Amino acid sequence: MSLRLFDRLKKGGNGGRPSGARTRAAVSEPPHLMTTYEPAPREFPDDDPLREMLRQQRHAAALRQADRWKTHPSAPPLLQEAEKRLEESLALVPAGEITLARRIDTDGDDGEEALSVAPFLLDVYCVTNAQFQHFVDAGGYDELSLWPEDIWPHIIEMKDRTGTTAPRYWREGRHDRRLSDHPVVGVCWYEAMAYAAWAGKRLPTEAEWQMAASWHVKSDADVLRRFPWGDAMNTQRCNVWLTGLGTTVPVNAYPEGAAPNGVRQLVGNVWEWTSSRFEILDPEGQPIVGEMPMYAVRGAAFDAYFEAQATSQFRTGQIALGRTHNLGFRLAMNLEDAPWMHA
Repeated sequence: MSLRLFDRLKKGGNGGRPSGARTRAAVSEPPHLMTTYEPAPREFPDDDPLREMLRQQRHAAALRQADRWKTHPSAPPLLQEAEKRLEESLALVPAGEITLARRIDTDGDDGEEALSVAPFLLDVYCVTNAQFQHFVDAGGYDELSLWPEDIWPHIIEMKDRTGTTAPRYWREGRHDRRLSDHPVVGVCWYEAMAYAAWAGKRLPTEAEWQMAASWHVKSDADVLRRFPWGDAMNTQRCNVWLTGLGTTVPVNAYPEGAAPNGVRQLVGNVWEWTSSRFEILDPEGQPIVGEMPMYAVRGAAFDAYFEAQATSQFRTGQIALGRTHNLGFRLAMNLEDAPWMHA
């Protein structure tokens, strides 16, 4: 495994996005409160299917379909470029141990479950509006193979402000161009899962997310971090309520708040969907069941008020069809699905 996957902070790897210090929001209002709108320009697709996948940043999906490109005259250099871009956008999270609070007792004593987490690859950044725009423009909402069959009737309800099928706070199926490099929000768990499948990746599990944020690796140095950068809250390292911005920022902001492998904004900016069902027990050990399925969301958002919500251990959930203003996602991959990174 190449150590370059660990070395984001030293080399300044940015997955093709602008680098730099903490960046202020492009607009002064949260996405769900914005009264002005500057639609993102429409892009022209490439007639070549492999080049089009790379333009859409579907590098993992293109590499998964390697057999499809055997007769493509430009496949070798294009697939090599896909490997390069994918490696730039991912970081290695090593094997580790985490504990999940499974039961909330009346005396405040949380029942915990210890879990081992295998090494995996995690996106350095959350999925942006610009990236999700590719999915929308490619007809991702109409590609039913990406969606569970029992959800098909609900897809028509996944509308933006103007009634077009798209994330909740967009207009006419377009994101605001000033928020192109901000995390996409207003997408439910199923939208995140569909995008992940389309991109050739997956959502991280809750345990994997916590491992990435707490960095509790298997080693003689038994260190568990409350925050990706250490044990003390620092509003210069993340975008939460106390930071005072009141809206999202670009996904490459706050490099000083990154985890040791360079993964940014595991705390703050937006909550993040995981693939795991949110399961919690009452004081008697009985599962607490809601009216709709809930999935674990982690990491806190720009409007998270309490410091405890922003720790690597804090657990909460959201209904699967929830499309809130402060909830986005990032993607992950299994190591065995990335043989080109084992050099």
